[in-house]
Amino acid sequence: MAAKLKKGDKVVVLSGRDKGKEGEITQMMPAKNKAIVDGLNISIRHTRQSQSNQGGRIPQAMPIDLSNLALLDKNGKPTRVGFKVEDGTKVRVAKTTGDVI
Repeated sequence: MAAKLKKGDKVVVLSGRDKGKEGEITQMMPAKNKAIVDGLNISIRHTRQSQSNQGGRIPQAMPIDLSNLALLDKNGKPTRVGFKVEDGTKVRVAKTTGDVI
């Protein structure tokens, strides 16, 4: 199945602690059905000091399930994603406006 969300997409969180916040997808995990959104779902990780890094309490963005994310259309509103074939190529389409993403 084709990916409805991809790296670099602007998304909004639909549920959870960061509900309503917007961000950009920095990493996709299709096998786990999760994505990491820049600056959202931040958790504090305690890391041991090593030669390369300082260590201590480091904030880190944790994965969010794809079902809790919605793509933002050109108007800045959450939308679902559909697919359409144009000129022999499959493209993603915003359901609210019908525009190609």
